Amino acid sequence: MSETVEMSGTAEADTVHETRRLAAEADLVVVKAGTNSLTDEQSNLDDSKVNKLVDDVMDLRQQGKRVLLVSSGAVGAGKGLIGLTDETVEQSQALSTVGQSQLMRRYTERFEQFDQTVAQILLTENDLEDPDRFTNFTNTVETLLEWDIVPIINENDAVATEELRIGDNDMLSSSVAIGIGADLLVTLTDVGGVYTGNPKKDPSAERIETISSNYAAVQELVDESSKDAFGGIRTKVAGARAASEHGIPAIIAKSTESDVLDKISAAEQVGTLFIPTNGDDDD
Repeated sequence: MSETVEMSGTAEADTVHETRRLAAEADLVVVKAGTNSLTDEQSNLDDSKVNKLVDDVMDLRQQGKRVLLVSSGAVGAGKGLIGLTDETVEQSQALSTVGQSQLMRRYTERFEQFDQTVAQILLTENDLEDPDRFTNFTNTVETLLEWDIVPIINENDAVATEELRIGDNDMLSSSVAIGIGADLLVTLTDVGGVYTGNPKKDPSAERIETISSNYAAVQELVDESSKDAFGGIRTKVAGARAASEHGIPAIIAKSTESDVLDKISAAEQVGTLFIPTNGDDDD
């Protein structure tokens, strides 16, 4: 166990219990799935992973919850289909157009097995920052949800440049959750939450159960264990923290965990829970 971070955070037990209750009772849920939660080691879309994600989302839909799915994976799926192992920025943008069509086709096919209609929305940072464009986006989302349609949102990689990138959709999902007033943000990844080190490289790394007033210490650990400019645990933590500062419970959990979203809706302990701070500063 780390000497600088308490595994269960410093939140009182009743606060943790209340936050899990709020997460369980959430009506409007934003679920973000990363590339590694959708593709195999060769960057091909993994049918079993896609199917599981859709099954998990439908667990929430069948409980009457409204769900927005923020999905990465377009560039990765494009790489697998075209067969590239390394690419330029321009090629990545082109790959995203190939992969996005494949991604939506698989989503559509799987959701249709539940008689669930989906819609595609592609965004850039400009769409979130421009008031008129963001109003148009939220109006579209609200209409889709009224129609019981699941919006599937991705960054518009075909036109996004490095300066416009939102960060592997981690910050996009957080911004969307905040903007539409979601009740819960769940980030699904290939690790089980936030750890005291990089669990892929450090077998002694332990999962941090809750993050609240221990955020500064957690951030220091994350900065030490993550060197990626985009994506990785750093932006996942930043996105979850931003949501929690707006009063939204956030959870980072493992995409391969059985019935992961159903467990969250049952108030079970899953992944790492971010306690809403409502803007309080814990420094």
